[in-house]
Amino acid sequence: MKKNIFSAYSWYLYLFPALFFYVVFLAWPLADSIRLSFYSAAQEGDRTFVGFDNYIRLFFDTETAARFWGAFRNTWYFFFIHMLVQNVIAITFALLLTEKTMRYSRVYQTIIFVPVTLAILVTGYLWKLILNPQWGAIAQLLIAADLEKFIQPWLGDAKYALTVIALVSCWQWVGIPTMMFFAGLQNISEELLEAADIAGATKWQKIRFIKLPLITPVIGIVSILTFVNNFNAFDVVFSMENANGAPQYSTDLIGTLFYRVGIAGQHPVGIPNPGLGAAIATSTFFMLMVGAVLILRATRTEKN
Repeated sequence: MKKNIFSAYSWYLYLFPALFFYVVFLAWPLADSIRLSFYSAAQEGDRTFVGFDNYIRLFFDTETAARFWGAFRNTWYFFFIHMLVQNVIAITFALLLTEKTMRYSRVYQTIIFVPVTLAILVTGYLWKLILNPQWGAIAQLLIAADLEKFIQPWLGDAKYALTVIALVSCWQWVGIPTMMFFAGLQNISEELLEAADIAGATKWQKIRFIKLPLITPVIGIVSILTFVNNFNAFDVVFSMENANGAPQYSTDLIGTLFYRVGIAGQHPVGIPNPGLGAAIATSTFFMLMVGAVLILRATRTEKN
């Protein structure tokens, strides 16, 4: 009897390795970050408990709050650009690639996915060269087309910098949601599509009433991944501008703000403030958690 009971619950043993790594590398650092957000910025041995002072400073201090809310707005804008450009293009690519009449689908999939394999620092540097208003490829094309008036300092103007960086990020990462949508569309029953053809449905009607509703869970997962990745974005801004959010903090995201405050230290002092940095990280975590739950609720499918 005891042996049977042990056998029935022995599958718990397989959870221990995953649980160990989750606690050590995810749960404990998260809990420690939350703890650190309630302490001062002094050295480890001299830190003192300050309660919610770091959060009050982050949300209400004139200078610090201005940087935080500015980075918060920029991050949301960065996210919406990815949702409207990257994911819409990804769905379009996936719909085209799953068409029966599409030839060389594998070749196009490879071409779309190639930018994902490039290092972000390399991609950022290459696009800086391409966007150079003096001798970059885009400037040369505009000159050749007698459209010099459209040449702009794309990365040096606060009006364009964040949009351009977001579009470069969309170009690099569009391959991942494309493959996810492609896999979701391939799982749709051919019999269902054939029945729609017999009923006289147009291509647009099949997309609107059959394909998109059936891949709603995939859309939800892609939206969550986009949301989380963009709220943690740092490297693309760092490679194309710098961690200071130039020009004029127009490209400052929560990720770059956290790096300046909690790791590198802000100019001109240059001394990191781990307590305030942990408050930024903790606030971001709760934003991500709430956003992910809302997206899941909006994209879940009802089961009969």
